[in-house]
Amino acid sequence: MKNILVIGAGGQIGSELVPYLRNIYGTNNVVAADIDRNKCKDLAEQGPFEEINALDGEGFTAVVKKHKIDTIYNLVALLSATGEKDPLLAWKINMGALTNSLNIAKDNGCAVFTPSSIGAFGDNTPKDNTPQDTIQRSSSTIYGVCKVSGELLSDYYFNRFGVDTRSVRFPGIISYVQLPGGGTTDYAVEIYYDAIRKGSFTSNIQAGTYMDMMYMPDALRAAVSVMEADPSKLIHRNSFNIASMSFEPEQIAAEIKKHIPNFTMDYKVDEVKQAIANSWPNKMDDSCAAAEWGWKAEYDLTSMTPDMLAKVKEKFDKGLIK
Repeated sequence: MKNILVIGAGGQIGSELVPYLRNIYGTNNVVAADIDRNKCKDLAEQGPFEEINALDGEGFTAVVKKHKIDTIYNLVALLSATGEKDPLLAWKINMGALTNSLNIAKDNGCAVFTPSSIGAFGDNTPKDNTPQDTIQRSSSTIYGVCKVSGELLSDYYFNRFGVDTRSVRFPGIISYVQLPGGGTTDYAVEIYYDAIRKGSFTSNIQAGTYMDMMYMPDALRAAVSVMEADPSKLIHRNSFNIASMSFEPEQIAAEIKKHIPNFTMDYKVDEVKQAIANSWPNKMDDSCAAAEWGWKAEYDLTSMTPDMLAKVKEKFDKGLIK
């Protein structure tokens, strides 16, 4: 990767991936792009930025040519719970951005990274140690439908046109930098904020519901490592299972109580999010990622929790959040 374009840079992943990439490849070699410059003021001030709509093929192409882009990180998406509010819009945005990314990559010799998700799996998928290659009948959310379709479409562009497409199936991502935007796994971020803010939390996911999760530093490392992997060793491409930790609400609450003894948690279950969570794996088997490009997570729940609490507290202390 030499000249990188990150579209959807203002989202939860993009807002942290852009600085991460700039630190590795050089600020001027990583272009941040989003439909709304106001969401990306810091990114725009710190390095090259383009305000583009990923559904606008001509504008998208012009940016790729202008910056001589060789790698596209396509992070544009409406997430699982948000997408259920307007499924047609979610399909238009999620698949439109991907289709444009793939076509533009084909015409301009670019590689493409598009994240997939545990949402690509459905009720018929094995729940525990979910295999790399297994049943994918994700029909519970339009987000999941888009992720399955995106994996297939990306493989098609690799096999039919030789586009260097690569992807990982992200678990729920936990980060202190930016609050998530409408995902089923959001509670695992919100719990840390409420632990610092008020010492209590109301979970919208019921006790005993296990889901794969990952701390953002591991997610960023995975997104770069898979793109830097030796292509001759890749048996799979779209998309690799990656895993780090799997827990249910009582376990994350217990870990927080080690640091905030008076912390309490109760429940008010969101039936839509709970139904989505019930259709997802408990834990994915990431042995193919380990074998093909050396993937290994560095954080688990125990090592992540004190770091999350400290970083969130620092944000409150500085008045960055209330």
